[in-house]
Amino acid sequence: MTATESFTGDANPYGGGDPYADYRTTEFPFTRYANLADRRLGAGVIAANDEFFAQRENLLVPEPAAFDPERFGHKGKIMDGWETRRRRGASAEHPWPTAEDHDWALVRLGAPGVIRGIVVDTAHFRGNYPQAVSVEGTSVAGSPSPQDLLGDEVKWTTLVPRTPVGGHAANGFAVSLEQRFTHLRVNQHPDGGIARLRVYGEIVPDPRWLEALGTFDVVALENGGRAEDASNLFYSPASNTIQPGRSRKMDDGWETRRRRDRGNDWISYLLVAQSRIRALEIDTAYLKGNSAGWASVSVRDGEDADWHEILPRTRLQPDTNHRFVLPAPAVGTHARVDIYPDGGISRLRLFGSLTDQGTTDLTTRHRELGG
Repeated sequence: MTATESFTGDANPYGGGDPYADYRTTEFPFTRYANLADRRLGAGVIAANDEFFAQRENLLVPEPAAFDPERFGHKGKIMDGWETRRRRGASAEHPWPTAEDHDWALVRLGAPGVIRGIVVDTAHFRGNYPQAVSVEGTSVAGSPSPQDLLGDEVKWTTLVPRTPVGGHAANGFAVSLEQRFTHLRVNQHPDGGIARLRVYGEIVPDPRWLEALGTFDVVALENGGRAEDASNLFYSPASNTIQPGRSRKMDDGWETRRRRDRGNDWISYLLVAQSRIRALEIDTAYLKGNSAGWASVSVRDGEDADWHEILPRTRLQPDTNHRFVLPAPAVGTHARVDIYPDGGISRLRLFGSLTDQGTTDLTTRHRELGG
């Protein structure tokens, strides 16, 4: 069911002004996890049975859906989402779609993982949203084609059963399956439009791939790292600091509000598994008048262990990538970056390799989750 029952059903017709003024949403606890369908991680909508009015790729656009009441094309109203044509029955005597009729889209997750929640956002689809949605998941190694995924040998697991949704609303669904997925099949019954799809969960990398790499970024989101907590998230999420690639603009990093006390800001991270760290990077790209003044990095080995500083408080330069080789490898399962007094960083990279214990723990979890 939808997270808020009142979301089910039509929204009011657009009456002018701010189109988000009557948008229906709420806080979903699972959004603290990474979005596995993030384009920055490599996610993609690889196929759909119909995209007559609006293309399937819009589902994964990172920005909120936009609405222009005057924008029309040769096929009709141009919507910022995925929209299919209206389904019809088989004859004049039976003009209505059957109960089984539906449209579908195949989504490749940017990183395989355990899904904790899904948001099917119907923003601006007020009278043209689907009556219900359902979502299925599967785990297929390699880079399967749409034809491979649609083959009879692929087993799909229901993550969200067929459930009524509301128009112009964020329809959220908690998922409790302890299983690793690589692809989703999003179904809308019988037809209509969905603006955005968000898939929140924990990334579970392939330990064989990480072993083959040898040295890699043990805190990177794509490798299974996670930002667990932060002192301040006023301008941007802490998870930006472990996204793939370099930051391309100021809000692609982590920036805090201005402090007016004698404290400092920080982020704590969970590493992919127990790791041996040998070098690190702190990047302040595009943070020019608001970068952190100084930073330190600490690690701890276990949830209840003490923090040990591996990089003492060090002066940072604006819009600069800072590299540090550690005098001796540091072993840990968690990391923390402290910035002084406030400001921001764009990326943190911790380069190292898994310990024997880390490899064992990750391999065991990967196997238990069906990897």
